[in-house]
Amino acid sequence: MVDKRLAAAAVLAVSALLTACGSESGAEVAVTSPPSTTSAPAATTTTTVAPVPVTTTEAPLPTTTEPAPPPPMPQTTYAPLQGAYYFSSPDGQFQCGIVTLPSRTEAGCQGATAPVPPRPESCMISWGNGIRVTNEGAAEFMCSGGAVYTSGGATIDPPLEVGQQIVGDGYTCISAADGISCNNDETGHGFRIAADSNETF
Repeated sequence: MVDKRLAAAAVLAVSALLTACGSESGAEVAVTSPPSTTSAPAATTTTTVAPVPVTTTEAPLPTTTEPAPPPPMPQTTYAPLQGAYYFSSPDGQFQCGIVTLPSRTEAGCQGATAPVPPRPESCMISWGNGIRVTNEGAAEFMCSGGAVYTSGGATIDPPLEVGQQIVGDGYTCISAADGISCNNDETGHGFRIAADSNETF
């Protein structure tokens, strides 16, 4: 009887042992997954570089403007025209000349001047419209019916600027601020003429 009890107790013990082992082997073990070693793809950083502007520096083109021509020099020599020299006063009021004629050589200027001496009885045409000096005697006022000291062109002859002179055929004519004067180089006789004054010598 005792033996049966011992056997039963042994069976119970073995059964309890197996139950315990089965419980351990069947226990659900929570598996904690290790941290994933697969990393997320790195974020792509796009860097946009603005193109560097290209600056082209060109040297400025040299200026091609030519300098203004210098003012013309006053005419100091006048070529004779058919044996005569013709010119005008700077203001164009007087027409002058040094003229060689068959009987004489003379220098004179024509234009309005004042004062004018009384007209002589021998002058039957226009009187006092100029002064002339010849190679005989002192200068005199002119008695003439028209222009004598002109080349006959469409315009008056070139001006003799102040400070300039013409020398020709034994006469010297000079342009000054107080008028035009002409002298006979040999005799010393001559005249000066201007709009509001004149003299003969």
